[in-house]
Parts: sequence; C-alpha cells; structure tokens
Amino acid sequence: MIEYSIEKIKITGFRRLFSVELPMKPFMVLIGANGVGKTSFLDVLSLLSASASGKLNSTLSQWGGVTSILTREKAQDISFTVDMTVPDYNPLKYELQIMPINGGGYSISKETLSQDKGKDAPFLHINSTYTNINYFDVDAHRFVKPNWQYNYSETSLSQTPNLFRQPEELRRILATTNKYHVLDVSSRAPVKLPQKMDPVDLPGGNGEELMPYLYNLRESDQYRFDAIIDTLRAAFPDFDTLNFPPVGNGMINMTWKDKKFNKPIYVGELSEGTLRFIWLISLLYSSKLSAITMIDEPEVSLHPELLSLLVDVMRETSQRTQLVIATHSDRLVRFLRPEEVVVMDIDEEGCATADWADSMDLDAWLDEYSLDEVWQMGRMGGRA
Repeated sequence: MIEYSIEKIKITGFRRLFSVELPMKPFMVLIGANGVGKTSFLDVLSLLSASASGKLNSTLSQWGGVTSILTREKAQDISFTVDMTVPDYNPLKYELQIMPINGGGYSISKETLSQDKGKDAPFLHINSTYTNINYFDVDAHRFVKPNWQYNYSETSLSQTPNLFRQPEELRRILATTNKYHVLDVSSRAPVKLPQKMDPVDLPGGNGEELMPYLYNLRESDQYRFDAIIDTLRAAFPDFDTLNFPPVGNGMINMTWKDKKFNKPIYVGELSEGTLRFIWLISLLYSSKLSAITMIDEPEVSLHPELLSLLVDVMRETSQRTQLVIATHSDRLVRFLRPEEVVVMDIDEEGCATADWADSMDLDAWLDEYSLDEVWQMGRMGGRA
C-alpha cells in the first residue's frame, strides 16, 4: 500500500479551474463532456511535477506563458495547494502561487511548505515570497537563505537541499508524476517497429520500449509477465502467448501467438485496440510506476468488453500508484463505482466544478440503473 499520497488539492485561476478543491483518492476517474476541465486537471498535476523537478519555466514557456493559462477575465494569478498524507501525523501542506509580470514573464509570489504540529503556528519547511527565499536547514536547525546562485524562475521545492524526510517524499511524489496519452498506433509508430534490447522498467509513453520491457519481465519477473499474459488471455480467448524474436544488431520484435494460426502474428499486424490494450496492461502491471500516474482517455479503440478487465487491473494498480484517469466514455463508467468517479461540469459562469459521485444522492437511482445509465440520464451532471 502507498504510505505517502496526495489527499487533497486546491486549484485557483487555472483555465476553467477558477476555484476547485477536491479530495484525492488512490483511484479516481474524471468524467464529463469535452471542455469541462478534465485535461486541465491533469495539466495541473503535470505543472506541479514540473515545479518540483526544476522544469517550471520550460513548461510554462511551452504553454505560452502564465497569461495563457489564467482563467479568462477572472484570475490575476494561479495558485495551488496540495495536502500530503503523513502516517500518524497531520498532513504536509504545500502552497504555490504564480503571478504574471509585464513582458510575458512571471514571478513566484508565494511558496510555503508547512505542517501543523499542534503549536501556535505550523512548522515551516519553506517560506518564500518573490525573491525573499527562506528554507529550514536540517543541519543548521534554523531558517537560512540560499548560498548558491538561486534560480528565481524555479521553485524553492525544486532547489532547496536536505529537507526532512516528509518534505522529500512530497518532492519525490510531485517530481516523478507521469502522464500518459493515447498510444500512437500509426503505420510507423514506435510500438510497431523493432526495438533495442535494453533493460527497462516501463513500456514507454509511446510504447517505444514495450518489447524490451516485456522481454525483461519474462526473464526476471515471471509473476508479472504471467499476470499480463493471463489478462490478455482473458481478453482474447484465442491468444496463447507473446514471443520476442531477435532481428539483429541488438534489436527484437514481438509476435502474438494465436491458437487458431500456426504462424505468429507480428505486432505491426495487430489491430489498434489490441495494441493499445497490450500497452495499457503492460504499463499498469509495472512495479516502477511513479507515485502519481495519469492516463488520458484509456478507452480509445477498446471494445466495451475489454473495459471491465481494464478497470479491474486499474483498481489493483491503484494500490501501488495514485491513479488519475480522464474519460468522457460512458462505456468505461459502466464498470466503475461512485466512490471512484469525479464528475466534472461547468457552472453558470463558465467555470469548472468537480464533485465525487458518492457525495451525490444516487442510491435510489443505482438500485435500478447502472452508473453509466444514471450519468446518461443527467442525474450526475457532467453532460454525458
């Protein structure tokens, strides 16, 4: 089970997420129509990851600067508050506020990392405003200022050394957060081409390391490899196994053995849905997932019957990583529980709202209808 995790997030001024506060759970699926803020929520987690790993400036530049992500005509700055669970103690609270400045730049107007320890004021690990940078030095046992060339375009969290264990856990959780998009399965996609035989722990964001990843699992972690094979057999009754023939120069390919054919089927011949399902299941079974894993639209190209299996694997995976999924597919929602679903919608002012489905009065409806049917009937919002 996960020892440290994000238990709550508050977002203000970020695109449609003008004012959203949401408890976080190990497995959470964001549902709603296009344009209600699902992808923006994932982007917030990506931005927090960039801020904790020293990539805030480059990420904001890629997005067109702070002004391009402010809530239109409503926000003057963006801010985030993240609470992290700490076993047997009060949560650790991280606050970050970013303000645009003339000329297209920005400043970090506020950054604090604190923990309520039952005293008059919370204990501060970081307390920075603009260029006034302060952090608690665990060796000196006092607040100090940086004695190096500090980069004011990046956060104190990404730069301050020697924090206590719990702040270091927060830094690790945020910095390692990963987001996965729909797998590219075009004719020359990396997942369809021979791949270099390297020792890897993940199949890659575009499946570019799927083959060596699965090959290494087969050789070094038979339990996980068998779990993937068993899941594929449950999804495709005629499937037998995967093989990895060498193609020279340290490269391998991957073949699909079908019980009804004598000759193997090469990975490039598989359907889009089959390829995406192999990649998703392989990703979810990895033991090296980051503390927070985001997947945008995992249902693309998948037959509805595969979604039930996928959700079961996701639930198991959420014991090892905080899993955040975004979808607008009622097919996927059919296999979910209310306590796993966040309904996102737009209010009368055009701003996003986010509510857990189990906080709604749905019991009477769920006695007669499935969750996706309740959503389609408009009883949950989210404009199904």
